[in-house]
Amino acid sequence: MSQEFRDDRIFVAGEWRKGGGAPIRSVFAAEGVENTVLSGASAADADAAIERARAAQADPAWQGLKPHERASYLYRISEGISANIERIAWIQSRDTSKTLAETRALAASAAGTFRYFAAVLETSDDLLTVPRGDYLTASVHEPLGVVAAITPWNSPIASDAQKVAPALAAGNAVVLKPASWSPLVSLELAHIIEETGLPPGLFSVLPGSGREVGDRLVRHPDIARVSFTGGTETGRALARAAADKLIPVSLELGGKSPTIVFDDCDEDLAIAGILFGIFSSSGQSCIAGSRLFVQDSIYDRFVARLVEATRALVVGHPFDPRTQVSSLIHADHRASVAGYVALAREEGGEVLAGGGAPDAPDLAGGAYFEPTIIAGLDNSARTCREEIFGPVLVVMPFSGVEDVVAQANDNDYGLACGIWSRDQRKCWQVGRAIRAGTVWINTYKQFSISTPFGGDGASGIGREKGRAGLRAYQRQKSVYTDLSGQPHPWARWPAGA
Repeated sequence: MSQEFRDDRIFVAGEWRKGGGAPIRSVFAAEGVENTVLSGASAADADAAIERARAAQADPAWQGLKPHERASYLYRISEGISANIERIAWIQSRDTSKTLAETRALAASAAGTFRYFAAVLETSDDLLTVPRGDYLTASVHEPLGVVAAITPWNSPIASDAQKVAPALAAGNAVVLKPASWSPLVSLELAHIIEETGLPPGLFSVLPGSGREVGDRLVRHPDIARVSFTGGTETGRALARAAADKLIPVSLELGGKSPTIVFDDCDEDLAIAGILFGIFSSSGQSCIAGSRLFVQDSIYDRFVARLVEATRALVVGHPFDPRTQVSSLIHADHRASVAGYVALAREEGGEVLAGGGAPDAPDLAGGAYFEPTIIAGLDNSARTCREEIFGPVLVVMPFSGVEDVVAQANDNDYGLACGIWSRDQRKCWQVGRAIRAGTVWINTYKQFSISTPFGGDGASGIGREKGRAGLRAYQRQKSVYTDLSGQPHPWARWPAGA
């Protein structure tokens, strides 16, 4: 596929310019080659973006728009993404080593997100509340101001849209900081947004160091909200900084999601869903079903079938349409995943499938790692408790409902869960008993922009998506209007009244 990268500039409040920070090297990890080098953003770039964003957000040219007029910009952004899906997919595959099939789907999802929040904006009403006196009462929603959106490297275009679309729809300005490992597609989004005629200053893209740029965004006095998707420890630090400023924050963090297979399940359905839940995206997904609990009565047979299916998965180049499991995003990340497999062996685990880099000579230059299944560990092992963020699945037996609910909930994370059974009543009861923001029943890793998403515990706070996702980027105000036309009797005024 013949494509070209743009130049090394970043997008600061409507202006394309060289950043003042350290260079950012984008790598195509599937081949171990350099894509391009960007001039990264600096704290000074963040200050400039925020200053201009504040002015642009307060300008009547934006602030005075009616909701349907604001929505028109989001519709145009959606159309711009849809018209450029192939280019966006190519850039994201080069930046993340995801398969083209996946990056096309992520680009289409981003277009749908902007379109959805345009529709939400056009159909959202403020409220006339029930008065308890001779007055009219209303509850109205207003923009917060300037929002900082910090997105992860594993699915940037979709994550960008899930933050930028509702923030703009709500009337805010947005400063987006993509991860340094995957900055290119966010900058491509900036080109698309610029072409819609969105007033300059309302949107910036600042790829750069989290310690410099991310920290400055969070601590800047004019940032009114922070929306972050990424690692749990970073999320905790951001929450502390936001607490000092008393600003709202949403954190979508890590996961160690359980998948539960009961002995009355449709085994073929379950195996296909488990493979997709852990090995798609090469396991680099916060909601990956990385802890598998199989009822002991079918454990041996089911795990043997799952191992067979795992070994049949196609590991290959992201541009090969046959590929199911592609390269990891970076050689350093592959080393981290390999370290966890080594740890599992030290903890007494048995590798049933995979366990290392593939042998194929044509993949030797990339950061590939085989789909891996590990048995022989219990739920207390570090491999079962810590997020690996790679194609590694740990399988464990359970005896019954109480046992598996206790094991599934025995973890700091609470992001997602999958349940496989033909007994819908049991699925519902177990799903309600599991501590997780999302539960899938006889499916896995399915998403809708209309359905809220987020986690509990170490998986974060707050929710994105859904109609309420717009309100998360607004402040609520109550307005009372007198209808009596009479002075308040307490004042006893005018005199003699």
